[in-house]
Amino acid sequence: MNTSGTAGPGQGLRLLPFRGLRYVPERVGSLAAVTSPPYDVVVRPDGLHHLESADPHNIVRLILPQADTAAARHTQAAETLNRWLAEGILAPDPEPTLYVYEQRNAGILQRGIVGALALSAPADGIVLPHEDVMAHVVEDRANLMRTTAAHLEPLLLTYRSEGHPTGATAVIERTIHRTPLLATTTEDGYSHRLWGVTHPADRAEIVADLANHQALIADGHHRWATYLRLQQEHTAPGPWDFGLVLLVDTARYPLRVRAIHRLLHRLPVADALAALNGLFRIRDIEGPLSQALDAHAEAAAEGNAFLLAGDGGFHLVDRPDVDLLSRTIPADRPTAWQTLDATVLHAALLDHVWQIPDAPEHIAYIHDTAAVVEQAERHNATAVLMHPVREEIVRDLARQGVTMPRKSTSFGPKPATGLVLRSLTLD
Repeated sequence: MNTSGTAGPGQGLRLLPFRGLRYVPERVGSLAAVTSPPYDVVVRPDGLHHLESADPHNIVRLILPQADTAAARHTQAAETLNRWLAEGILAPDPEPTLYVYEQRNAGILQRGIVGALALSAPADGIVLPHEDVMAHVVEDRANLMRTTAAHLEPLLLTYRSEGHPTGATAVIERTIHRTPLLATTTEDGYSHRLWGVTHPADRAEIVADLANHQALIADGHHRWATYLRLQQEHTAPGPWDFGLVLLVDTARYPLRVRAIHRLLHRLPVADALAALNGLFRIRDIEGPLSQALDAHAEAAAEGNAFLLAGDGGFHLVDRPDVDLLSRTIPADRPTAWQTLDATVLHAALLDHVWQIPDAPEHIAYIHDTAAVVEQAERHNATAVLMHPVREEIVRDLARQGVTMPRKSTSFGPKPATGLVLRSLTLD
């Protein structure tokens, strides 16, 4: 596997234009009202209902359709997509296009290129995963993509240039001075702009530059695994050999890395703490949540630390027993992997101490800190609040071919879903 961060000529990223499906502004209430966060961020029923009520054509009706069975949900999504196309709610762009996408709020500016990326196996060292995936999620996403014959939301991939305004970056920074195809501001305060890149010289500059790079999957491991699975089902060369992605050069536009928290449905906090007695240092921490998170960050700077909540209080769990770690953490991995909070949580706590299976009926993965605490308190469950991993650790492990425990990181900002879709029947 190539570990340098660059690829030889013709051995790196291969990005192609495609005819994007986009909402027709005159047919919807507003572009902001039809967008959504990625499917795995919309975890709360009230969040789903809020999006559904924002506009009858909100994209959540495609990425998270509601019906009694999985098959019915996927069929409903396909029927909805076909109806929106027939009614002119969504329409394809007239020619294959690469897209420059910008997200901005008061403190963050992110720009990248949206296109159809040639799929490659992890062993090829071109697109590097860094997390394991859950089979049932891949199965669900595969059934949805197969039934709709569409990629409904782009993955977020990152690469690192030398930091100079050349190649794809140069095209991006020229393109943003033109009139965008769309501009909107979503309720989270982010402004979004999308431009089409159709000039052959601009597209050639992007393609030539990206061919020299490898990429890290920042967000979308399950969808990438789904792309690869569906590619295997379609043996003839064609549109299933490519996947919808957003590529961001983090040398120019650094991402934030946040944690993804765990909600242990069937474990009350009192039972969780009792099982940890003698194996970790346990301290009650004063609230509010922001103050408890500060204490968590301070402890995490010194070693493994978790913040437990769900009983109305906050409990800082750190300084794990050395013998516990030696018994439970696999020794055949790099030290950086062995000392990850997610590794200690899954190998030592979930598997050994609490003996909780990593299955949906036992564990939920929730991005929003306040939401996971609120759900734990409502259902007498335990929220395990995690501390984020630095991007350089993630990238270094990925280049070694070492995957982190699933849902170890949350890179962002994530692209809004609904700004551009890819139909696999148009390519």
